[in-house]
Amino acid sequence: MTAVDSKTTPQNTKAEARRIARETRRNEALAHKRLTSPLATIFAVAIAFLWTIPTLGLLITSFRPGADSATSGWWTVFTNPDFTLGNYQDALTSGGTALTLGESFLNSLAITIPVTIFALAVASLAAYAFAWMDFKGRGFLFVAVFALQIVPIQMALVPLLSLFSRGLEIGDVQIFPGLEMREVDHSFATVWIAHVIFAMPLAIFLLHNFISEIPSDVIEAARVDGAGHGQIFFRIILPLATPALASFAILEFIWVWNDLLVATIFAPTTSLPMTQTLNSLSGTWGNQWFLVSAGAFLVLFVPIIVFLALQRFFVRGLMAGATKG
Repeated sequence: MTAVDSKTTPQNTKAEARRIARETRRNEALAHKRLTSPLATIFAVAIAFLWTIPTLGLLITSFRPGADSATSGWWTVFTNPDFTLGNYQDALTSGGTALTLGESFLNSLAITIPVTIFALAVASLAAYAFAWMDFKGRGFLFVAVFALQIVPIQMALVPLLSLFSRGLEIGDVQIFPGLEMREVDHSFATVWIAHVIFAMPLAIFLLHNFISEIPSDVIEAARVDGAGHGQIFFRIILPLATPALASFAILEFIWVWNDLLVATIFAPTTSLPMTQTLNSLSGTWGNQWFLVSAGAFLVLFVPIIVFLALQRFFVRGLMAGATKG
């Protein structure tokens, strides 16, 4: 019985693999046919057109003179075109509670770029450790990190702010000194640390899923050649994981750039980002919503440029994740 099984099992396995491959190709062809049909194309174009109309109206309003915007709708620009860049100039030089929108633009760059780099560096090292390093309690720690994703940010804001300002004491023992960095002008350290901490659970989970799927033969061959963990990480893992790293970098950059809550709580007044300044100016400008629309597009400009410039890496990351396993 055992001899019969040893002869028939590989054949059955190959036949099953060919059947799955045929079904996969058939389903892909069917999905491609449905998605590229004229009806699906018309439906997709109609949805894209409807979703674009509000954004188009906001963009046109941001370039119209204030008097025109106050007396007529944005669609009248097609019969009476009149544009100006004065709205953007006024928006950049207008001040919120402490900063102009132009000054807070630089703060947004100073917050977002380092946070993205720090989060990628820490998360990729942690993901590699969970995937390819043997240490006691690895499975438990990974599950604990994964479970932190369900903790709302709002629950951690007050304890983290207290840790930054007063430190941590257990009894009469000072475990962690208060940093008091929030009181320092033009300091971004507290915002960097908060954003990196909040990004870790999802970043480690996503990168671990990609890094752990790298064939073990590659890692074992490097170890046989005498490579240590540092050489494996920098010379093998990072080049192979570039699509996944780029995909997460885009998501993290856009999330941090659009953040209002974390920066408002942890940043000192002189280090507030554009989102907070625009929020303050929206009340000051009142019915001058042509300035609000110009300010909104100034905030949108950088994330759109980043996404369009790196979208090919984003697609490669999605395709790489979809074809693994």
